[in-house]
Amino acid sequence: MNFISIVVTLVCSFLITFLLMPSLIRYFRAKKEGQQIRKEGPKWHAKKAGTPTMGGLLFIISAVITILVVGGFLGMLTNTMWALLFILVVYGLIGMWDDSIKIFHHQNEGFKAWQKALCQVIAAMVFTVIYQHEGFQMGFGTSQIGWWYGLFIIFWIVGFSNAVNLTDGLDGLVSGLSIISFLAYLIIALVNINQPGYAEIALFCLAMIGTLCGFFPYNHKPAKIFMGDMGSLAIGASLAAVSLLLHHEWSLLVIGIVYVCETASVIMQVASFKLTGKRIFKMTPIHHHFELCGWSEWKIDIVFWCVGLIASIIAVASILIFNI
Repeated sequence: MNFISIVVTLVCSFLITFLLMPSLIRYFRAKKEGQQIRKEGPKWHAKKAGTPTMGGLLFIISAVITILVVGGFLGMLTNTMWALLFILVVYGLIGMWDDSIKIFHHQNEGFKAWQKALCQVIAAMVFTVIYQHEGFQMGFGTSQIGWWYGLFIIFWIVGFSNAVNLTDGLDGLVSGLSIISFLAYLIIALVNINQPGYAEIALFCLAMIGTLCGFFPYNHKPAKIFMGDMGSLAIGASLAAVSLLLHHEWSLLVIGIVYVCETASVIMQVASFKLTGKRIFKMTPIHHHFELCGWSEWKIDIVFWCVGLIASIIAVASILIFNI
């Protein structure tokens, strides 16, 4: 990849999303297809009811179009790229189906938990088969553990798709964090650009950064549109797939530390309540705990973004300097 292709990818993915998002917002408002707010959530979130959702539809389309055009021109539509596009699109469709149920039935709950999990697992299994068939390394570092690693892939993709989904509860939180996360992986890919498949991963990350930057102006507080499960599931699964294809799987625990903490807070809360009848936090995921402690959405966003940025810098520096 050269400087021109980098700029073209960023600019095209940004402009498609930024210029067309107002039309999508007007369409959803005209159809009265808006978000349903959790009754058990903070009371002040009630005013967000009716805000258009499924903004992920446009930024996914934007990323796919940009990748197909630029990748096709550069001859980068390889198996690595198709694997990433598969995860982005399929998890986006799972989220779209879930969002559609919520919108058309005017409820906050979409799929039943087992239905969503089954779809996610099947999609991750298909990715695993592709991963193994194309000869990607089935193990950590220099080790090869075969299909045990396949089980890890399924767990990793499903786990982080749900982790990002749980994090998506405040205006702009996930869109800001995901830009930072994809930027971290972009740097790792560019520094090792001569490694097989790394140029394709860099192109994918560039397109995601550009399209999310185009989405952010409409998603930050006060949000004009939410990304919905369509966006958050696709982002989480894509980050997991990128970390796998770069062979730096564990880096996502650091780069995605906010997603990990959000998920851990839910697990801890449920376990504590079932075992002791007491809650550890005022509400989970943990961003709601800070809301109920009096923090504004902007304060939570900025603090969480800073945590994600610092963690990403540490992860990237560790990989580039110490190769860990």
